[in-house]
Amino acid sequence: MISDDLVTMALGMPGAQENAHFGKRDFRVGEKIFMSLPDPGRAVLKFTPDQQSMVMETDPGLCAPVPGGWGRKGWTSVYFDGAEGERVRELIAAAWRNVAPKRLVASSLH
Repeated sequence: MISDDLVTMALGMPGAQENAHFGKRDFRVGEKIFMSLPDPGRAVLKFTPDQQSMVMETDPGLCAPVPGGWGRKGWTSVYFDGAEGERVRELIAAAWRNVAPKRLVASSLH
């Protein structure tokens, strides 16, 4: 996988828009960030701490907490180079659902 693949996935989420945060590309629903691309081969996704724990168990090597306080809040690095595309798509969708308005999430399920 390459960054362009993740960009396509992120922008395919309902209401998603590209923006920038600290000079790095990010993807938002409204004003809330669900994914950023801070480095080549790495995305950062907004998970809950429980979701982060789960992906650490189910996807070792693919995911790691962001260092410090951001990581304790659930922000998680995903090292997507060579990753299976469908799994990365699932992770992006989970991050999107965490920040999208409930009505938008509900309407996307239909």
